[in-house]
Amino acid sequence: MAAVYGYARVSTDGQTPASQEAALLAAGCGKVFAEKVSGAKTDRVEVAKLMKRVAADDLMIVTRLDRLARSTRDLLNILHALADKGAKFKSLADPWCDTSTPQGELLVTVLAGFATFERHLIKARTDDGRKRAKDRGVPFGRPRKLTQDQRQEALQRLANGETLVDIARTFAVDPTTIGRLQAAA
Repeated sequence: MAAVYGYARVSTDGQTPASQEAALLAAGCGKVFAEKVSGAKTDRVEVAKLMKRVAADDLMIVTRLDRLARSTRDLLNILHALADKGAKFKSLADPWCDTSTPQGELLVTVLAGFATFERHLIKARTDDGRKRAKDRGVPFGRPRKLTQDQRQEALQRLANGETLVDIARTFAVDPTTIGRLQAAA
């Protein structure tokens, strides 16, 4: 028989998950994972425990979507992980988000399609902005630790037999920086 798990979350110490737990137990949850933590945190302990335990044909229930995820992307990631395990998901306050029904699964799939489309649009805008910045001569990547004169001096000192460590100490950089400079020369 498939297990039914609940997840309850409150954000502050002044709140209690008791009402969520009661609603989840009334909805048929055999075990409720509850925690007091901000929804903005993605590394929530109880969600991780629940995700490890859930198996094929299990059902995860929350009272409201905002108790589980802070963003659409976060929600879709969790729903995708559940689907990969063959588990279903249901939100008591959001009847459209119920992957145990064909209609709910369709709506969640459409929502995931919109999220994917949005990611593609963001990537296209970012790529376009990056190209325009390069055309304007905006430098990309990590700034160099040594100026051109310092690089030339370091290479000359290496040629004169000084050690990487001594040269690096002079310029207050890691010896690997001087080593990479030597390898590139």
